[in-house]
Amino acid sequence: MSDAEQTVDEEALRAIASSTRLDILRWMKDPARNFGHQEIGDFDVEGVCVSVIQERAGLSQPAVSAHLKVLYQAKLLTRRKIGPWHFYKRDEEAIRRFLETLTDALQLSRPSP
Repeated sequence: MSDAEQTVDEEALRAIASSTRLDILRWMKDPARNFGHQEIGDFDVEGVCVSVIQERAGLSQPAVSAHLKVLYQAKLLTRRKIGPWHFYKRDEEAIRRFLETLTDALQLSRPSP
């Protein structure tokens, strides 16, 4: 890997610097367990509705939307709009690449698959 390829995504680092955003990413790993249910959309297909995340986080809608925007802009989440609702899902491939790059940058040994 070249030096350019090993550059850690600083936007993603800033995104995970917040404990609230880390919580959101953790909850979204297993949305059925962590959010229970949502009225519209399937967790695995559409993702998690902002209002469901808001309820779990105990924060205002604008605060949750701001956190989700940071995670989305860092490419750690994908977003889908259905009618007036926004749904978010983890981008597992982007998260995997970020973690690999971070592991390489810190010169840590990777766990065996």
